Amino acid sequence: MQVTTKGIVLTSIKYGDTSLIVRIFTESDGLKSYLLRGILATKKGKVKKALFQPLTQLELVATHRNKGSLESVKEAKLYYHYQDLHTNIVKNAMALFLAEMLANSIHEEEANPELFHFLEAALQWLDIHTETSNFHLYFLILLTKYLGFYPDVNNMDASYFDLLEGEFVATTTLNPILSGENLFFFKSFLGINFDAINTIKMRKNNRQELLQSLVLYYELHLQGFRKPKSLAVLNEVFG
Repeated sequence: MQVTTKGIVLTSIKYGDTSLIVRIFTESDGLKSYLLRGILATKKGKVKKALFQPLTQLELVATHRNKGSLESVKEAKLYYHYQDLHTNIVKNAMALFLAEMLANSIHEEEANPELFHFLEAALQWLDIHTETSNFHLYFLILLTKYLGFYPDVNNMDASYFDLLEGEFVATTTLNPILSGENLFFFKSFLGINFDAINTIKMRKNNRQELLQSLVLYYELHLQGFRKPKSLAVLNEVFG
């Protein structure tokens, strides 16, 4: 079946000498994997390799057989032109990390328009703003709402957050927890919007510690989740 759909590129892996396998989260059908035959061997054609950088927002004309095999792309073009997401060194490091987090978190081959529109809008916000130091933290917290394990915000006055149970608790448990400064910053992100993230003033070590805890939160709640290899790069680039 031929489909015209928006899509957000998650991963692009070389296959053989001339081809790519790309995983794209599509608006019409959720996560799809495509084999782009010969794309590295020619500069002609309607599908260019430069289009398949992580988090690029595309309009695709694709053939979806929906049999669990690799699909094919007939045409691809940008539908949103990033200003500096791929050229700004800090934003690019963040984009690589978030693309890896998304690739490790999204597995459903079915439409999820709410998740797609969240990703679409959030990435466009990142692209056009300059103060983005806290973006990845807020993004990962908000993403859990669409993945099914958003923190239970009842009892927010409690002294700890149980990462395994996903709730605030009055006493420590044997489970991994958030407490102290990390808990304070975690609470600060709950219930705000993107335009308020820069009001949360964090030091580099606070940002890194909370990020490590959020990655652990994903590990605890998503079966088969792998810690992103790009996490170390992000910590190097980001202050």
